[in-house]
Amino acid sequence: MKRLILLLPLVLFLGVSVFLYRGLFLNPQELPSALIDKPLPAFSLPDLKNEQRLITEKDLKGPALVNVWATWCPTCKAEHQMLNRLAEAGVVIHGVNYKDDGAAARQWLKDYLDPYQVNIADPQGSLGINLGVYGAPETFLIDAQGIIRHKYVGAIDEKVWREELAPRYQALLEEKP
Repeated sequence: MKRLILLLPLVLFLGVSVFLYRGLFLNPQELPSALIDKPLPAFSLPDLKNEQRLITEKDLKGPALVNVWATWCPTCKAEHQMLNRLAEAGVVIHGVNYKDDGAAARQWLKDYLDPYQVNIADPQGSLGINLGVYGAPETFLIDAQGIIRHKYVGAIDEKVWREELAPRYQALLEEKP
């Protein structure tokens, strides 16, 4: 019995080691989302540019990217030029301005251009919480019915667009409603 008690720390150490070793190979860009293949959560929030206008999930037409961004997010600034290029190429992008100051966000869009067809003000982060957002930027791919088909965490760059998001976006464009 004493030998078994002496082996217990070794067994626990090996168990924890296996768990930690597995974590080395996880991709932080692939955070699971319980919302995949489910509709966008219901919401009613103001338009960033016109606070008198309320936007709901029904206003977000797809196929589209729903990009969660903020002016306090340096990675959002890094991806913004790519979003502008995608919008110029005809990709539909909706924005969720997450836990941000509305005046600062409007100035940002004035200074760096606005790639968003619809831009939702989410100053309290309620929509972000319902989407399971960990931080900004995060991007969701929705289909024509507003169903979330994919979630990407991090900045969209040329490689991410080409290898991960563009094929999925194109497939949604080709679907028959």
